[in-house]
Amino acid sequence: MKIIARPNLFARTRIMKGMSQRELARRSGLSHTYISMLERSKKSVGPAAAKKLSDVLEIPMDELFIIK
Repeated sequence: MKIIARPNLFARTRIMKGMSQRELARRSGLSHTYISMLERSKKSVGPAAAKKLSDVLEIPMDELFIIK
């Protein structure tokens, strides 16, 4: 099972919240490089990190991520 971010929605939500990749990384406890890779669909995310990101972005996990 892989959890991947919906690239357009993920980046758009972050931008609409007024956050840079670095700010989202700081708030979620992840690296900005990891955030960049998620936005480009180059990396999958684990359940705990997906939960953190959805909490910070204030959007439900099932809207922000795709489970394959």
